[in-house]
Amino acid sequence: MKGDGMIDRIMWIDTENTYPYRNLAMEEYMTIHVPEGTCILFLWQNRHTVVIGRNQNCWSECKVNFLEEEGGYLVRRLSGGGAVFHDLGNLNFTFIVKKKDYDVSKQLDVILEAVRSLGLKAEKTGRNDITVDGRKFSGNAFYHSGDCCYHHGTVLLNADKEYMSRYLNVPKEKLASKGVSSVKARVANLCEFCPDLTVGRMKEALVGAFSRVYGLEAERMYESSLPEDEIGTMTGKFESWEWKYGRKIPFEYEMGRRFSWGGIQMQFHVDEGKIREVNVFSDAMEQEMIGDLAVCLKGCPYDEAAVCGGMEKVGRAHGEGAKISDIITLVKECM
Repeated sequence: MKGDGMIDRIMWIDTENTYPYRNLAMEEYMTIHVPEGTCILFLWQNRHTVVIGRNQNCWSECKVNFLEEEGGYLVRRLSGGGAVFHDLGNLNFTFIVKKKDYDVSKQLDVILEAVRSLGLKAEKTGRNDITVDGRKFSGNAFYHSGDCCYHHGTVLLNADKEYMSRYLNVPKEKLASKGVSSVKARVANLCEFCPDLTVGRMKEALVGAFSRVYGLEAERMYESSLPEDEIGTMTGKFESWEWKYGRKIPFEYEMGRRFSWGGIQMQFHVDEGKIREVNVFSDAMEQEMIGDLAVCLKGCPYDEAAVCGGMEKVGRAHGEGAKISDIITLVKECM
């Protein structure tokens, strides 16, 4: 996606905070309040955290109890996409802009330029990955709400790959579709290619690349400029049980499948022939469309024609007919 706006100011901010719920709160606050014509680069780290996409089922994506027993954090972000493990060997970035200034290609160029400045050959691959020598060191996800947008992702420097497979439940078909047999085999730490790389040096490379790609001098922002009361309130939202886990309902029908664009799982509670409650989980990038599917199906008769008709309306509203067609095929096979 490329916007039609004009960036005339770029700013960067980092934080020593590693408490994940606060980092997501800072990210959301800056997204809501980013000035016109400005792009903010936020650099941050989470300690011992599994981050899941907005529409994912945490229980199927992650060994939640095991993670929390070992002092880890489960975090649900605003953006779509899949589950990832964060530790202090990983550096996160977020590009925050208004919708008209949003340019994923340019934003990814900042990451590529930064890594290439370290003497490494980085490339874009797949729908949202960046690789060195065919191995992924950065995954990306995206969020849009009104005229607010962000694009965030990871840069693996020296992350503990044992923990990635320790906590994440990766579907076998997802790994098979990428031609590998484990989580650890797919990913690479940049320190494998650049042994003396540190978090500080990576930040410097990113800020330098930010200025070069945008042709502007990056101004520094400080965390102390953000309103502590509003950040605190938003932190509380991300910490809350309701946001992280949602409420459990007695599902009586369940169907799911993985497609080329991502996986989807639908769980229905049906009473008196109508869908009273529905959860739709997905690691697809189109997080607003996935959310709208759940809204349109609640209260719908549990009938193939009615369910498929509601889905078609959502597909037309979001311009995602091909993905909805795949989901409808699943529904017809399972109902």
